[in-house]
Amino acid sequence: MLERLDYVKLAPARILDAGCGPAPQAARLLRRYRGAHLVGVDLSIGMLQRIAPPGLLDRLRGKGGTTAVCADIGRLPLASRSFSLVWSNMGLHWGEDPQAAICEFHRVLEVDGLLMFSTLGPDTLKELRAAFADVPGAARVHSFIDMHDLGDMLVAAGFAAPVMDTETITLTYPGIDAMVADLRATGQTCALERRSPGLFAPAHWERVRVALGRSMQDGRLPATIEVVYGHAWKPVPRRTAEGHAIVNLRSDSRSHR
Repeated sequence: MLERLDYVKLAPARILDAGCGPAPQAARLLRRYRGAHLVGVDLSIGMLQRIAPPGLLDRLRGKGGTTAVCADIGRLPLASRSFSLVWSNMGLHWGEDPQAAICEFHRVLEVDGLLMFSTLGPDTLKELRAAFADVPGAARVHSFIDMHDLGDMLVAAGFAAPVMDTETITLTYPGIDAMVADLRATGQTCALERRSPGLFAPAHWERVRVALGRSMQDGRLPATIEVVYGHAWKPVPRRTAEGHAIVNLRSDSRSHR
């Protein structure tokens, strides 16, 4: 995502890092856009507390810094048209309602502002999802939104000319225990509302192990990660919030020639 900014002409004064976690890209964004102020929004106060504070020299020089806000990206407590760039790296799939979050991104962007995001696509952890498919009980593995559906959400929210693409990364592990340990260590645990509140029965877990064992390739267990990238611009509005058409009545001398 940072590399893609090389092809974008933008000089944002304010940047929203939506679903920022500990804001690992904040320093690089602020180095790229000198003087910009970055607001990091995340629902986890623990993540926000890990954001590195600006250095002493930066504070003395009055350079842009980072403000942390604990909030839901689907209900942003931020003013409309207050950001030039909305940046959301791997945050959208954690939201309860991705469409609501995208609408909020549109609301807080200035006209001609840019939304740039990444999220997980439907092939993510397909091996693990298939292994759980025959196990009784509630779902244990998230499903993720298709690239084309995300593009439709952008258009529905009012964005113009969305550009979407995907990248597939395959991680491999010596076995299921290593894969589960990695998922837990990186916070990728089950957050589904319909997940089972009880313990997972040992017999069910054994069925998952057997199913995953059939996915082994050359002694390694693959785990597919589909990354969806998207960006879109906020155009000049054609309708009001109430749905009324906006008509430009400014005179244009060329129309009278």
